[in-house]
Amino acid sequence: MKTAVLVIDMQRAFFEQDNLPYDAAATVSHINAVTEWAHTTGTPVVFIQHQSADVPAGSDAWRLQQDLLVRQGDQFVQKCTPDAFQNTILKPLLDQHDIDHLIICGYASEFCVDTTVRRAAELGYAVDLVADAHTTHDKPHSSGEFIRQHHNCTLPQITSFGVTVRALATAELTHPVIASQAM
Repeated sequence: MKTAVLVIDMQRAFFEQDNLPYDAAATVSHINAVTEWAHTTGTPVVFIQHQSADVPAGSDAWRLQQDLLVRQGDQFVQKCTPDAFQNTILKPLLDQHDIDHLIICGYASEFCVDTTVRRAAELGYAVDLVADAHTTHDKPHSSGEFIRQHHNCTLPQITSFGVTVRALATAELTHPVIASQAM
């Protein structure tokens, strides 16, 4: 399998405000661990950035969260819907590199992360959702913590697309031998 890492919507509009998403600092740290692992293994990293009337492309709010580790050679894709594939260059970019497996992390668990995981599976990509590297804000009906946990439990239950969807902790992806010994 040829793998790429997708980092979805880790932008200042969502992470540099008074009301932070659930476990924000740890989520950024876990994403950095995944992207650093990717860089050391030659795995492509793609940062996806959402743009809208509230978060216009090029604005300060649209820029990536300041603590994210971005390296030369990382790719960038702009999107306008929760689906990182819809009307974007993402699929052609992945096809260009013969990618068939995606590691997905980012913001927001119940919107852009969920939609992109489902669409990736529909398109035939095996998916590893980084269980501790996606997040969202608390909602009136549920906490960000519960929403993350819910998606970690439900997305791997999708089998109808014929590809594997797993939810794995950062340590399981970046240090699989150490993680299996700790279990």
